[in-house]
Amino acid sequence: MAGTIRVRPYAGNDEAPLLEVWNQTMWGDRIDAAAWRSRVLLDPNFVPESCAVAEGPQGRPVGFMLGLARQVPYFAQGYEREKSWITAFGVLPDHRRAGVGTALLEHVTAALKAGGAQEIAVAPYVPNYFIPGVDVALYADAVTFLQGHGFAVQSRPISMRADISTFAVPEEIAATRDRILADGVQISVATPEDIVPVGQFLRRCFSWDWVRFAGEVMQDLFAGNPWTTGMLVAKQGGAVIGYAQFRAERFGPFGVDPALRSRGIGRVLLAQTLLEMRQRGYHCAWFLWTGDDAARLYQRCGFREVRRFAVMRKPLT
Repeated sequence: MAGTIRVRPYAGNDEAPLLEVWNQTMWGDRIDAAAWRSRVLLDPNFVPESCAVAEGPQGRPVGFMLGLARQVPYFAQGYEREKSWITAFGVLPDHRRAGVGTALLEHVTAALKAGGAQEIAVAPYVPNYFIPGVDVALYADAVTFLQGHGFAVQSRPISMRADISTFAVPEEIAATRDRILADGVQISVATPEDIVPVGQFLRRCFSWDWVRFAGEVMQDLFAGNPWTTGMLVAKQGGAVIGYAQFRAERFGPFGVDPALRSRGIGRVLLAQTLLEMRQRGYHCAWFLWTGDDAARLYQRCGFREVRRFAVMRKPLT
């Protein structure tokens, strides 16, 4: 860098030029100022010290890296003191291979380590992640960069999409639906009476991030604007055993009690939710994150892989 690049913490007047760098380098995941403010600056875990900015000769950002560690507890998961995350980074093309990315990483790593973090992950931070990890096709150079600095790939989640404008329930799923209905499973659109039991079900069977997601959808459904959100609930004997949700064309998450997952309830919930979305006038359903095993279920309803990511981790020792 020959003294021409200075790496420093984020400053208040960096917003516009940093977003220019973001949208040039993370071009498959562009954001605007509203998203930056609501999902980064107003995140209670944001601190300027772990959001590194590489300042060029004219004083404008030419690179950035956003690191996060918990400053406040995340529901019952607490502070997770040992964990930290990098959720976004980029260096302008004409400043690459000059040590800028390395300097950014060193700055962020030092800040996170000083806070007590023992590992750093790219990029499964909740609640405000942008992508599950590094897109292995769009940002292949970033994967190589991270591997060169000791990061290892831990998983490869995929994003999927389906055209639902002409969706019909596949015959095999229709047969499963008839069978589980005969067994006393009921699937219906959520009502205000489901707020408490769905919350209890999620706390028992899933993570706190699922509780948060469902709460946001129910907030719109029952205390806000219900037109772009929906939720279906599966019950047996009056007890919630599964649910699915959507917000506009974004499907999920959805899940079934782990003790009952071999009965086909999930595939019926999936199909019924896609029907509900189609009836609302949506032509597409998509989601950002699943694994290869679950992908086979989605494929039965017409979903196809559109992106693949690398979740990467490195110990901080």
